[in-house]
Amino acid sequence: MLNTEFSDPTFSFELGNRLADTADIPAARTDANGGEFRGRTGVIHTPHGDIQTPAFTPVGTKATVKAVLPEAMKELGSQALLANAYHLYLQPGPEVLDAAGGLGKFMNWDGPTFTDSGGFQVMSLGSGFKKVIDMGTVANAVGADGRPIGDDDVATGKERMAHVDDDGVFFKSHINGDMHRFTPEVSMQVQHQIGADVMFAFDELTTLYNSRPYQEEALERTRLWALRCIAEHQRLTKERVGKPYQALFGVIQGAQYEDLRRKACRDLGSMPFDGFGLGGALEKENLGTIVRWCNEELPENKPRHLLGISEPDDIFVGIENGVDTFDCVSPTRVARNAAVYTPEGRVNLTNARFKTDFTPIFEGCDCYTCAHYTRAYIHHLFKADERLSATLASIHNERFIVKMVDDARLAIDSGDYFEYRDEFVGKYYSKKVAQLKAQEEAAARRAQKEAQRIAAAEARRAANLKAKAEAEARRAAVAEAALLAEAEEETAQSEETAG
Repeated sequence: MLNTEFSDPTFSFELGNRLADTADIPAARTDANGGEFRGRTGVIHTPHGDIQTPAFTPVGTKATVKAVLPEAMKELGSQALLANAYHLYLQPGPEVLDAAGGLGKFMNWDGPTFTDSGGFQVMSLGSGFKKVIDMGTVANAVGADGRPIGDDDVATGKERMAHVDDDGVFFKSHINGDMHRFTPEVSMQVQHQIGADVMFAFDELTTLYNSRPYQEEALERTRLWALRCIAEHQRLTKERVGKPYQALFGVIQGAQYEDLRRKACRDLGSMPFDGFGLGGALEKENLGTIVRWCNEELPENKPRHLLGISEPDDIFVGIENGVDTFDCVSPTRVARNAAVYTPEGRVNLTNARFKTDFTPIFEGCDCYTCAHYTRAYIHHLFKADERLSATLASIHNERFIVKMVDDARLAIDSGDYFEYRDEFVGKYYSKKVAQLKAQEEAAARRAQKEAQRIAAAEARRAANLKAKAEAEARRAAVAEAALLAEAEEETAQSEETAG
């Protein structure tokens, strides 16, 4: 039986409107989705304020959204921020944040906060392969030696920096190489000291490289760790009297396997978690399907957070299949490389065409950057390697994604979600679609030319073979005629001699 009770009255989820109730959804669209759309609006109530959902949660890895003031994050519409427990554990240390009054006070942010458990960093340190959140398909992947990648392999030129056992993980600091130990209990202790409104249980994050047997082993390990996280969380909650309640989310693993995903949801859904994080190996083409599997099993009255997703098409897929909150570092990461979001897709401001473009990143954007600065100025900042470039681009990108999700929430309530989604996605990816179409057409032309070349070559070969055969036939006929003539002459000579 699923657990539908919240551990503390200061944290809860209030269900709003269901997408299936507000939108007129054709049966063909539901069939194409693979099942019923489970999107919804709602409100997550936390000790530091409410979060209207669906909502995008920008990532402030080390208690800061890179290059952006916390106050600016509030102004651009962010409702909550997520920090990284692994990084804060290493620097400045959780005891510092605890002494400061918690993550929010430490960074001068008065809204809700999240911390992850450190499990993702353990995975990414462990093998050195591409992070699963890149969402690339790695089925049948092979290593440098051509062998299939196994559960214990590491990337070429990389050192295994994390070692998992049933009790926890040993890992090396990426800062100075010191060895550390994370267990479910340590993760809870660290996150309680950091003091976020929402914490995640310690889990083993597998990748698409891992075998089915290892996925099963890791899933059971994560289930047992979840029980230990709950026990330690409850102990610390009682011990830390006077501190605001911190909600604990369980993390759903299971990779691309439906039975494992559903099992994880039933197992963790029966535990006294306040919400759930959907993580693990996620193939982009199967993202909606996996999310729907999970949300068909999890208790409907508890919030679901999709870990590490920020591409517009992926967010829309998550929203319509029942995700309430998202986080990802991508908006600020690409911003630091001069890539900014526009309704027509991403553009790079270092391109020469922006040198004298004295318009905002895009007309109609209500962010601080677009209200005060031009593409030409930001282009100059990037070319001059000025740090302000990252700040202005990051403010814009975060606002773009936050507003996109806010508008999706409003569209669910108004019944216009699919109209909004189709228009946004169609416009955002129009250039990409056109480019892909042009590439496909060019590839088709090349294939046609190659087929014509091969056909012409085959025709020439056949003609040559035919000509050769005809020549051989003529030579054979001449030879046969000569032999016949010679035989006739010999016969005539014999007859003449005999006469």
